[in-house]
Amino acid sequence: MSESDPMPPFETVMQRFSVSFAYPVLFTRALLQADNATLRHAIARDDAGVRHRFVAVIDQGVAQHRPGLAAQLERYAEHHANALLLAAAPRLLPGGEAVKNDPAMLEALQQWLHEQHIDRHSAVVVIGGGALLDMAGFAAATVHRGVRVVRVPTTVLAQNDSGVGVKTAVNAFGSKNLLGSFAPPYAVVNDYDFIATLPTRARIAGMAEAVKVAAIRDLDFFCWLEEHASRLGRGDDEACRYLIRRCAELHLRHIGTAGDPFEFGSARPLDFGHWAAHKLEAMSGYQLSHGEAVAIGMALDTCYAVLSGLLHVDAASRLCRLLEKLGFTLWTPLLEWRDGSGRHQVLAGLDEFREHLGGELTVTLLQALGQGVEVHKMDRAMLEDSIGWLRHGIPEACS
Repeated sequence: MSESDPMPPFETVMQRFSVSFAYPVLFTRALLQADNATLRHAIARDDAGVRHRFVAVIDQGVAQHRPGLAAQLERYAEHHANALLLAAAPRLLPGGEAVKNDPAMLEALQQWLHEQHIDRHSAVVVIGGGALLDMAGFAAATVHRGVRVVRVPTTVLAQNDSGVGVKTAVNAFGSKNLLGSFAPPYAVVNDYDFIATLPTRARIAGMAEAVKVAAIRDLDFFCWLEEHASRLGRGDDEACRYLIRRCAELHLRHIGTAGDPFEFGSARPLDFGHWAAHKLEAMSGYQLSHGEAVAIGMALDTCYAVLSGLLHVDAASRLCRLLEKLGFTLWTPLLEWRDGSGRHQVLAGLDEFREHLGGELTVTLLQALGQGVEVHKMDRAMLEDSIGWLRHGIPEACS
């Protein structure tokens, strides 16, 4: 402690303890087939011999693609009745950002959990995309100060990124993820069969997070994505399964070993491209999906990295070409929207990003493929040049 920061003249008892978290991420197919014990293990793994009460929340969009899903879950619980007790018929809720934008849905779900007498040894099984996982996870985190959640992500993005992480949130007061908590799941079950039922747009959108984590963490994985981009774009089963598994592993490794799983510091290294993405999602009224916005955000920050001398233009071109080959569009007219003062509206995303993190602005950029670097200042004039550059295509075409 420096002389300028002396010990405060307080009578102090310092409290300090640590809590270890561990949860399995399980990979399977045909999750609700009676002889598949994966979900049973996920719910009952710590208390063998006890019958575990649980409820289930299912994404309406998923239920539309698989109309028998709720009934199948009920039959599964009956088959495993010695270990599982489904406390109520599964509850259907909308997917997408709509479920995070409506506080009435959050309160209704909290009330339902109370009415079903869900306690801290019960479980809430959430089957759906990242938005429903976020909202239902937040509801569960605030009932009895946190009940067990078993996530069953059903999209590429949720299986390889958000669903395996430790965050929950809802949108509020016009800001994405303003209300939320860090609440590690009790278990995560990735069933690849859900991916096969996804619309093409949703399947491709989820691959943006794989490109992101490869670009900042793993050059070999980035090269693999380049090599298999055509197969991934077509939805090849084997290629998609590898992408999900590898991306999930990289995210879990970061959460577990980078030293700041609950983001107490200013940095958020895995949010490459996200400051612009969150703003573009909101500006579009969430018509632009998270993955689509992340792809544009990465392209914008990659142009900026070239202009600021951090990154060679060839590396930027490889990243943009990979995204386009997967099926992403790297331009949206939203980038040119201006406020009443003539400033690009998207640039307000930098201030919102800093405020959400607290502390010093910290943005991850690329200094090479597979290698991210944190910067604490972004030159707004250079960002406006980057928008102009991106408007005309990939960096190589504009150099």
